[in-house]
Amino acid sequence: MKRVYLASPFFNDVEIGYLEKVEVILEKKGLKVFSPMRKAKDEHVEIGSRQWSIETFMDDIKHIKWAEIIVGIYHGNYSDSGTAWELGYAYATDKPVILVHVGENSNLMVHEGSHANITLAELEDYDFDHLPSSFYMGEML
Repeated sequence: MKRVYLASPFFNDVEIGYLEKVEVILEKKGLKVFSPMRKAKDEHVEIGSRQWSIETFMDDIKHIKWAEIIVGIYHGNYSDSGTAWELGYAYATDKPVILVHVGENSNLMVHEGSHANITLAELEDYDFDHLPSSFYMGEML
């Protein structure tokens, strides 16, 4: 069972909707998925506090290292800076990044740093055993 880190913003209903769709697809494929949105909350640590910040950062780093593959949900040139950071860190640690484009455009640093650039519909049939590479063909900023 391949281990996947799911990088994605989850700050509004649209982002959460995409995240939940991708989680279902990945789980149906039999992948072991770590989704930061699903991380159990420590009731003894106040969200937004310095302690929460450190613990969240370190846990995400630990799970990026744990993962064999990173799947990123990318909303186009608008995107969450934390998600972009996670994708860059994954690239720097030689993890294949499978970028699921749900936006209208892309930033070259994100799509060029990805092993595969696919749509949500293409994720359904994506082969996580062979990890075919693909290039971004849409509007670039």
